[in-house]
Amino acid sequence: MATGIGENSSVTTVQLWSADGSGRWTAGPSRPAHNARDGWTTDHHAGDLQSPVGVFTLSDAGGKLADPGTRLPYHRSDSFTLDGTGFQGEPLAGSFDYVIAIDYNRTPGRSPLDTSHPLGDDRGGGIWLHVDHGGPTHGCIALARPDLRTLLTALDPAAHPVIVMGPANSLSQ
Repeated sequence: MATGIGENSSVTTVQLWSADGSGRWTAGPSRPAHNARDGWTTDHHAGDLQSPVGVFTLSDAGGKLADPGTRLPYHRSDSFTLDGTGFQGEPLAGSFDYVIAIDYNRTPGRSPLDTSHPLGDDRGGGIWLHVDHGGPTHGCIALARPDLRTLLTALDPAAHPVIVMGPANSLSQ
């Protein structure tokens, strides 16, 4: 779960929930993270600098670095490269060392680098969980490197993992 502190905030918390065999849910520790610069939206479009609100499957992972031991299909490529600086002047290098594709406007089963968008290009895409660079994102959720590695190794495709994401007030409805 990625829970933003407010509709227009780029500050969020990520928490892994898991169910046991009887369907009882247990929350893991909360981890600080970032979402999009302009907060959240239920009507995401390319370039709006907001993270989409919803429940999305997590089916594929990848990155510039070698697979850290995830059970998700992992696509390693040097194309997972990001240079320059973020909205607050922070360096972006290393942000895509590890990513988990959030299945918003993408076809599961393909590399996170795949640019096909089933809902159309105007609805955006390329929404990932990735390594935090210390500031807001364009639409993704960014976690500290150790937290993302932990998440990568915890996710089991047989359990059909999803991410529930949005501002806290909308997720409680």
